[in-house]
This record gives sequence, structure tokens and C-alpha cells, in this order.
Amino acid sequence: MDIESLRDYCLSLPKATEDVKWGHDLCFCLEKKMFCVVGMTVPHSTSFKVKDEEFDEMSSRPGLIPAPYMARHKWVMAETLDALSDKEWKEFIKESYEMIKAKLPAKLRNNI
Repeated sequence: MDIESLRDYCLSLPKATEDVKWGHDLCFCLEKKMFCVVGMTVPHSTSFKVKDEEFDEMSSRPGLIPAPYMARHKWVMAETLDALSDKEWKEFIKESYEMIKAKLPAKLRNNI
């Protein structure tokens, strides 16, 4: 998957927004809560949240590591965009999005 395809997919999710943070990271958010962060410089490292029970397995896969600063919240970082297949990218980003959505207050969650 390339960065434009990843961007298109993230923005296809209901009420997803994008913002540049820290001067060089493209952040995809739901109600101002991040669900995916993509480095804008090559090789486009990408971070996303995973289920608690998947964290150890995911962070030990080739090309994936615990996300700096966010590992304690069960985020992993793909060092390059080819660390996962297109299908896996879509699955894991959707899963991250859904976990962030589930933590939103009911009033916000019900309007998505």
C-alpha cells in the first residue's frame, strides 16, 4: 500500500479527519482522537492501535515494533508501508478506528 492509498482508506471511514502534527506526521482522527499516524518522510513509518491481546505478537512481527511513546497504550509502528499487505492494512486500521470509536462518549459514538 502506498501513502495515498492509506490516506484514502483512512478518510473513507465515517467522520475520519486528518491533521499534520509535530510538523511531520499525518494523523488520522475520529472526534480528535488519533487512530493512525503516518510519517510524511520516506519510508513512511505508520502507527496504529492494536488489541491488548495482539500487542506482543504484532510488535514482534518483522517490520513492526512497539510504537515510540505510544506502546504503553498498545500501539505498534510499521517501519515501512510494505510491512503489511493491503488487506492487513485495511483490517488493522479499521480495528484501530473501531477501538477509538468504542472509547468515545455514547453521545458522540451514536452519531457516527
